[in-house]
Amino acid sequence: MGEYIKVIFTLVGGLGLFIYGMQIMADGLQKSAGNKMKKLLEVLTNNKFMGVLVGAVVTAIIQSSSATTVMVVGFVNAGLMNLAQAVGVIMGANIGTTVTGWLVSSAEWAKFLNPSELAPLAIAIGVGMILFAKKKSVKQVGEIIAGFGILFIGLDMMGGAVKPFRESPVFKNAFLTLGKNPILGILAGFAVTAIIQSSSASVGILQSLARYSLVPWNAAVYIIMGQNIGTCVTALFSSIGASKNAKRTAYIHLLFNVIGTIVFAVIGIVYFKYINHTFGESLITMTQISVVHTIFNIGNTILLFPFAGMLVYLASKLVRGEDEEDESALRHLDDRILETPSFAVENAIKEVVRLSKMAGENAKLAMEALLEKNEEKAEQVYKKEKSINALEKAITPYLVKILNSSINEKQNKIITSLFHITNDIERVGDHAENIAELAQFAIDGKVEFSEMAIDELITLSEKSLDCYKLASRAIEEDNVEFARKVEPQEEMVDKLEEEFRKTHIERLSQNKCSANSGVVFLDIISNLERISDHASNIAYAVLDQHKKIKKA
Repeated sequence: MGEYIKVIFTLVGGLGLFIYGMQIMADGLQKSAGNKMKKLLEVLTNNKFMGVLVGAVVTAIIQSSSATTVMVVGFVNAGLMNLAQAVGVIMGANIGTTVTGWLVSSAEWAKFLNPSELAPLAIAIGVGMILFAKKKSVKQVGEIIAGFGILFIGLDMMGGAVKPFRESPVFKNAFLTLGKNPILGILAGFAVTAIIQSSSASVGILQSLARYSLVPWNAAVYIIMGQNIGTCVTALFSSIGASKNAKRTAYIHLLFNVIGTIVFAVIGIVYFKYINHTFGESLITMTQISVVHTIFNIGNTILLFPFAGMLVYLASKLVRGEDEEDESALRHLDDRILETPSFAVENAIKEVVRLSKMAGENAKLAMEALLEKNEEKAEQVYKKEKSINALEKAITPYLVKILNSSINEKQNKIITSLFHITNDIERVGDHAENIAELAQFAIDGKVEFSEMAIDELITLSEKSLDCYKLASRAIEEDNVEFARKVEPQEEMVDKLEEEFRKTHIERLSQNKCSANSGVVFLDIISNLERISDHASNIAYAVLDQHKKIKKA
């Protein structure tokens, strides 16, 4: 019994090192790739063939089709990608994930550079580079090398754990059963992959078993098919709570692998049972597993690529309806896109721009409520202000997450600037709400304004809101010229507010308007002036950001 526990501990420990090494290597590759990944994903168009290439390359970089698919779910949820684009990337991700299998099987086909023997040296060199190198790029290469070494130490541990079972009749009978029963073989591959959340790792386990001649061909083929379905579980879990299109993306991934498995399983059954029965029971090698894995994924992509539109259609049937519009919900931000921080930064800007437009629209609506004496519009302002507050509260913690991710100095300064901008936008929303409350007070108290006062309110609101629109456009278009135009406009609003305050006090002293209308008027022009102040703050943040970026 103690011997079995030791074997289990060694196997689990080896698996842990294998996954950890793969993760370190993937992180190093991803950091080294940096904005290259962003550029790769930017070439995505409705050209699904390009999507396949991009999906394959990105997955080869991050060493996980699950991670790529989860990222795609996030992109679709954040509006960065549509379903037609997502299909190609998902297909490519399945091809890209075969790279890990070839890396693992190199222990067999690259004996002259046996990775298992080189693993301790790789760890020593990689850790040395991480500890002593000054340049980030060198440290990242060190991570890749160290991860490579840890991965193979884990592989050796797993191999050592299963080695005693080479002559075990229980193991042999188990694999013979999986080979003879395709459904059991597929379920076994599915279960292991779903539990450890990585098809690359489960293929690595299978290769460890094959290294010591434990796996027959037919069992390996069905297990590999099941592994491809098991990798869908991660994306399906990831899509919980996401938009309808994000859910459809996860279902496209599932449909793609399930349909491919059904087709190739039928081919496998016909071949192993009726054409070459003895071949199915012969033992498979690590390299042959890599070949089968690659042929299955490339073959599946070739088979289903012409029917990409049908996959989108089927996913739309499985996930019906459209999302309910919720202004307070994040539209461009999603935790899954934090895996590619450059996209998270760009989408954070988009979300802040959306917030700024909401605040500007609300200020305009508040003035309409006042001038038209429209209670319904005042109520709309209150409702929209709640959405603005909720959205601001959702954006701020997301900006913190971006700051804590792997971003460069330039991106760090952009996000820091967005913190200040978001706060100013939220204050604009508060002033819009103040004006709506004054409009309600004016309606309830039957407050009347003179024609001159109304003209002054219209003039000041137009100038103030134009000033804010300039600032909003400066953020949206990252335009320094728009930002520079804000300050002269804000100074004009200040002068007008001062002038209108004096003229209104004169009207009050001459009894040309009531005390109530006087108080409301002065409060309104004060709120309008404060909106232009916040516009000025936003413009300064944009200008300051550009100064800092030039220095960076």
